[in-house]
Amino acid sequence: MVIPEFHCIPTMKSFLRIQLEKYAQRLEELDFLLSREDIMSDMKQYRAISKEHAEVTQIAGRYRRYNQIESDLVGAREMLEDPDMAEMAQDEIASGEAELVQLEDELQRLLLPKDQDDARNAFMEIRAGTGGDESALFAGDLTRMYTRYAATKGWKVEVMSANESEIGGYKEVVLRIEGDDIYGRLRFESGGHRVQRVPATETQGRIHTSACTVAVMPEPDEHQAITLNPADLRIDTFRASGAGGQHINKTDSAVRVVHLPTGIVAECQDGRSQHSNKAKALQVLQARIQEKERSERAAKEAALRKGLIGSGDRSDRIRTYNFPQGRLTDHRINLTLYKLLAIMEGDMDEVLDALAHAREAELLAELEVNA
Repeated sequence: MVIPEFHCIPTMKSFLRIQLEKYAQRLEELDFLLSREDIMSDMKQYRAISKEHAEVTQIAGRYRRYNQIESDLVGAREMLEDPDMAEMAQDEIASGEAELVQLEDELQRLLLPKDQDDARNAFMEIRAGTGGDESALFAGDLTRMYTRYAATKGWKVEVMSANESEIGGYKEVVLRIEGDDIYGRLRFESGGHRVQRVPATETQGRIHTSACTVAVMPEPDEHQAITLNPADLRIDTFRASGAGGQHINKTDSAVRVVHLPTGIVAECQDGRSQHSNKAKALQVLQARIQEKERSERAAKEAALRKGLIGSGDRSDRIRTYNFPQGRLTDHRINLTLYKLLAIMEGDMDEVLDALAHAREAELLAELEVNA
């Protein structure tokens, strides 16, 4: 009996198999290390090895399952030659091949290098750019979009500082977003956002183009947030502006912190306590300093590898929101969606998923080149 071609067993890429074999070997080494009687004498080392053991076990376990299914499929193919067993073999082959594809996809994702910051909370800074009042209104629309998206995920959003425009929207607003894997999910929102629409103030019905910049920064580790040298800081207090009641208007509770070596500034005026505002401003300042260093590194790496996603620099024009056509276009991955109003209401998963998949493809390609 001739076995049909469509029963060829899916074959894993050789570079992936080489990487996975290393994990199987590493698991044996870690098992040995954890079995040593003296392992508990150094708790720091013990925790590090235990953490690595858990990660390696997950990958090695899935790889063992992959190899087992491959072996089972060989036996199922042989069963096809028996007329009494052929139907059962067909079912086993179909389910086995489907699971192989799923397992390979999982293993590819598990092998990708991880950014430890991805699991962190994040600060999101939205700043009006070219376009005057319309740009400030668009900054308000983006703030609303991200806030609504956060609500769908059960994330907590806190306004750290806000400089409101006279006609609505924001000249600049800084949000703190708290939840699971915030930075990893939102990191590719950094860059220039362009809007094309007829402003409410436009009497001739002409379409205007304006822009905002977004910066997403991982919240620094609470133990690292104290690393700023006090001698490098200038801390000013001032009277909070805008709404806030008599208490805010009568006391200098707002705080502005300047990092003298870089000129980076952060301020906070939303809390009633000067102490609370200072703590929040220092958090944002630390995040901005770290993000500056990260962006510089990313720009150098992007120049070398010409990655799709780019460096996340403010000057990168990453996306256009065209209201007359109801169209959103992400220029980095050539993604166009005609569901702009839904996206502006917080329906962002399709956009963010596409960016995540593009980044995974980049990392996988790099993994293959460096294998």
